[in-house]
Amino acid sequence: MYKIAVIGDYGSIYGFATLGLSICPVKTREEAKNKLKQLAEGKYGIIYITEAVAAEIKEEIEKYQEQTLPAIIQIPGVWGNTGAGVDGVKKTVEQAVGSDILFSQE
Repeated sequence: MYKIAVIGDYGSIYGFATLGLSICPVKTREEAKNKLKQLAEGKYGIIYITEAVAAEIKEEIEKYQEQTLPAIIQIPGVWGNTGAGVDGVKKTVEQAVGSDILFSQE
């Protein structure tokens, strides 16, 4: 069975521990790169990563894009959000249904 992990600053990810996910707080770009590599080589099927941390290690994340596992999913954090998480979901849905999605704001 595959496990699920969350990488990011402690303030953004500590609550995921209550859900049984492995939390991996990182403070530096180098820590984030090493942790992602360690998790990807382990038995982790899903790795959530805060947008701020993902922005710092884009090239490392791209190495895993063509692989089935692990799925690396960006999530918003407490700060430093870029909107990349929502953009990623939108892009995935566009590929799946073959059409652009419009979010209405009423």
